[in-house]
Amino acid sequence: MSRSLQDITRRNAMKVMAAASVPVILPSRVFGAAAPSKRITIGMIGMGRQARHANLPPFLQCKDTVVLAVCDVDAWRMKNAKQDVDARYGNTDCKAYRDWREIIARDDVDAVMISTPDHWHVPMTLAAIRAGKHVSCEKPLTLSVAEGRLLADTAREKGVVFRTDSECRSNEYMRTAAQLVLNGYIGALKRIEVTVPTGDAAGGSAEPAPVPPELDYEMWVGPAPLKPYCVDRVHPREGYGRPGWMRCRDTCEGMITNWGTHLLDIAQLAHNSERTGPVEVEGTGEYPAEGSGLWNVLLNFRARFRYADGVEIDYRTSEAPYVRFEGDEGWVQSTWFDGGGLKAGVTASSDSLLKVELKDSDVRVPDRMDKDDFIYGIKTGEPVMSDAEIGHRTCSMGQIAHIAIQVGRKLTWDPVAERFPDDEAANALLTRSVRGDWMQA
Repeated sequence: MSRSLQDITRRNAMKVMAAASVPVILPSRVFGAAAPSKRITIGMIGMGRQARHANLPPFLQCKDTVVLAVCDVDAWRMKNAKQDVDARYGNTDCKAYRDWREIIARDDVDAVMISTPDHWHVPMTLAAIRAGKHVSCEKPLTLSVAEGRLLADTAREKGVVFRTDSECRSNEYMRTAAQLVLNGYIGALKRIEVTVPTGDAAGGSAEPAPVPPELDYEMWVGPAPLKPYCVDRVHPREGYGRPGWMRCRDTCEGMITNWGTHLLDIAQLAHNSERTGPVEVEGTGEYPAEGSGLWNVLLNFRARFRYADGVEIDYRTSEAPYVRFEGDEGWVQSTWFDGGGLKAGVTASSDSLLKVELKDSDVRVPDRMDKDDFIYGIKTGEPVMSDAEIGHRTCSMGQIAHIAIQVGRKLTWDPVAERFPDDEAANALLTRSVRGDWMQA
């Protein structure tokens, strides 16, 4: 078993980074954590569009990491990923697997990047951290509040580095707005507005079709309900377009947690509530009409959260993703992408807010890119920007809003017990049914 890289001292870590400033391609036998290269060995699990275009390239370019293995239940995607890795390193050493458990069983893999559909996140993460692997897992972390609590508790108990893989905290606009709020430059925070794109749609064909020869469909389904294969339930064949699983509630909750876990994370960061939650939630939303097709996630929604200190969050779908913070002395808004007449960037109630220069005593949000943050945590043992507890608390906000929409009433929420007091109908929705024994894998 390769020793944990958390044991590397700060001094050794600095030596490693300095020595790695000139890339050196070494044979696979010396890629372990105890090898001369001291590079962190990575296993990639799930090689769909997010992994191939956003998650794999940074690890391939990083001087402190080497990708040893890739895994996907789709042989076409697995082959493409292996080719990408081999082309980068100039060899054929990367191993390709269809069963993710084979990567976790490898003693020479220090960390895994999980980029699978949402329904697989928790079973794979639990198995990885129980095996002593460091984990970076795509958001949203979970499909239920209960399994989020299990994930966060297990990560804490095992002491591995776990990072919720969201790039939002690395965004300059989001960081700027959060720092202004955290340091009181808009006065006492009163209200937050969070919007996410209306990217989901009705449709999708549920007509059963033969399972493609390149796909291990039963393994793809895993802990989700086993239903007949159709391409709109999974992902495009030999392509990387937006997959249908993101619009099916068996495998994803849709935009309310998908994009929500980006923007709600910034809201809770600036409000200093990232390890707790609101005390009240209500919401409304629109689902696809009966008979409109396979896809069944929310088309649009609006939710309101209230915290114990009186701060409220207005959370809804819109044409542009942004977070707006309103205080008793001004407001600041960070817009992530252009849309709906809004331009990406930071706007504020006054030009002076946009010209603030932070004092040495001010709180600062770490300025690291997402994958760099994961590697930083492994090398130094220092906290990452969004660990399992923070990722769970952010995801649970979208989940309790979705529950309020489903039951159709305002709900009281206990952020300590993570329950709805005296509302068993709502509490019944805090868990989900899992097929098989994957949570114990």
